[in-house]
Amino acid sequence: MKQIRILLADDHNVMRKGLRLLLESQGDFSVVGEAADGRQAVAKAEETKPDVVVLDIAMPNLSGIEAAQRIISQCPQTAVVILSMHSDEGYVLRALKAGAKGYLLKDSAEGDLIAAIRAVCQGKTFFSPEISKMLVEDYVREIRTRGVEDSYELLTSREREILQLIAEGKSNKEIAASLNLSLYTVETHRRNLQDKLNLHSFAELILYAVRKRVIS
Repeated sequence: MKQIRILLADDHNVMRKGLRLLLESQGDFSVVGEAADGRQAVAKAEETKPDVVVLDIAMPNLSGIEAAQRIISQCPQTAVVILSMHSDEGYVLRALKAGAKGYLLKDSAEGDLIAAIRAVCQGKTFFSPEISKMLVEDYVREIRTRGVEDSYELLTSREREILQLIAEGKSNKEIAASLNLSLYTVETHRRNLQDKLNLHSFAELILYAVRKRVIS
């Protein structure tokens, strides 16, 4: 059984201990280190090269967002899951822009963290159910306010397929290989769907995919 190696970063000792007990109840999970602040999390990630880092968003010395950026830059194979008290879209967007693959509210961590770690290890994204629900409701409200038709209906079946693969964290090259398309064709489809949806970044694509329930 392949072990999933995890680094825990939270400035509250009790929270870290609780999460460690939860994670180590899984036979294939191994907690390879702990950190009490953002700088320590970056250093420990460099040292241990974990599969997943679980980062509190609010830590001393370096915030979880800044730590995530540095960890992903230095350890691109490591997936980051952010733990947060904040459920508004601004925080979620900042976490995604930093490169995080998961965003969990702290009060749902006990129920969702194991599933989140398994998802991000498979290259997928994961959000607390409350976050997904909030993003969908925001989207529906925006559509009603603007009085426009659902832009998702403008996408071709191929564009929808590519949107899902992008949202799962696949690169253009990986999408081309899995769909047996040329890299140029994938890039063209990606540009077209971003134009149709008026989206300008990877983070915005992820948020859109969550709102449309393309991914959870």
